[in-house]
Amino acid sequence: MEALGIDIGGSGIKGAVVDLGNGSLVSERQRLKTPKESTPAVLTESVVELIHHFDWKGPVGVGFPGIVCGGGLILTAANLSDDWVGRDARAEFEAATTLTFTITNDADAAGIAEVRFGAGKDVPGAVLLLTLGTGIGSAFFVNGTLVPNTELGHIELDGQTAERYASSRVREKSKLSWGEWAQRLDRYLERLHFYLSPDLIILGGGVSRHHIEFIPLLGVGCPVIPAQLRNMAGIIGAALAADSQPSLT
Repeated sequence: MEALGIDIGGSGIKGAVVDLGNGSLVSERQRLKTPKESTPAVLTESVVELIHHFDWKGPVGVGFPGIVCGGGLILTAANLSDDWVGRDARAEFEAATTLTFTITNDADAAGIAEVRFGAGKDVPGAVLLLTLGTGIGSAFFVNGTLVPNTELGHIELDGQTAERYASSRVREKSKLSWGEWAQRLDRYLERLHFYLSPDLIILGGGVSRHHIEFIPLLGVGCPVIPAQLRNMAGIIGAALAADSQPSLT
């Protein structure tokens, strides 16, 4: 079985058709630039454009950068128009396409992919995935079951959110060395370890390509490993979430 996965970000909207049996992409990835005015109407046009590009008629999963409740209700919309807050993304997309959509927090989608096919596969206990990028996204699993919308990038460190202290963007903007950034990241991970006692922490996002530069410098009290699916995780996880819906079985 296949599903179309769409990963919505503040700078780009990426999509591909995914083989749900093994998590591989069965089409080329298509990327659109996220519209500057990313209102519900404008962003829905981009989703429709992707649907038409793939000539897609089946189930669609979308990873959305915000808290998603009740199957599609958007409570926050990081790096998108505030007009999304309080809107039902599922209803918006389905009305525009007549297809069946599943809306998932974008970090949760990446975590779903990593737990099913990547670095968290067959790992028992508590697994925490963090996406380190412009901000910090989080996905938390207990024995393979997702605890949705954790938003752990917003916990406070020294009076500021963690993503303004230890994200990859902060490292680049502040011109921190790998060692300097690792110290900040380690402090953040130690706080999460105290709160959640994870058995494994997976670090994703584009910076995970450089994991050899900073993961060996971390001293948190559990294994920390890089994500395996990298930037494809959001697309794959969104498609997998679509497959998990009862209406699609």
